[in-house]
Amino acid sequence: MTIDKSILGIAGEFAVAAELCRRNIYTQLTLGNQKRIDLLTMSHVGKFLKIEVKAKQTPEWPGVRGLCSGDAFLVFVDFVGKKDTERPGFFVLSPYDWRALGSRIIAEYLNKHTDRTAHLDQENCPVFPEEITSSGKPYRGCSVRVRDIEQHREAWEKIVKACAKVTEVKTEEPAPEE
Repeated sequence: MTIDKSILGIAGEFAVAAELCRRNIYTQLTLGNQKRIDLLTMSHVGKFLKIEVKAKQTPEWPGVRGLCSGDAFLVFVDFVGKKDTERPGFFVLSPYDWRALGSRIIAEYLNKHTDRTAHLDQENCPVFPEEITSSGKPYRGCSVRVRDIEQHREAWEKIVKACAKVTEVKTEEPAPEE
């Protein structure tokens, strides 16, 4: 089944939200056209984690800009070849995982194009200064293939553990001041 391109992103966001709720993690979609965070998860003590979602039904996720925050996770959703009754593939990356992937993609690019430059910017987005867009700016982002992230398939425990860390609270009351 092919999902209309106009709702592919929201289909991925709902799929990820459902998976997190199945793991007893309260998850809510964010709204708006200019957002960088797709989902918010909330721990039992009201702490939030941010989730960015990228969905695809083609061989690769194009123009991925990575994670804008150190307390966010990136979940890739793969609908390729899935019937409407089948669960899509999920790949869960932490900020560390994304930086490692972005660095590897840049290294491959530089190895192939020895006369060019590329780097991760302050938001961990791959930037290719010699690749100029139609608006005259350097290209930001990269394509990601399943083989690039296969080791992160179904790695929900990363988010589960991160939510558990933010739910830990001191059970002792502070000593009274004298």
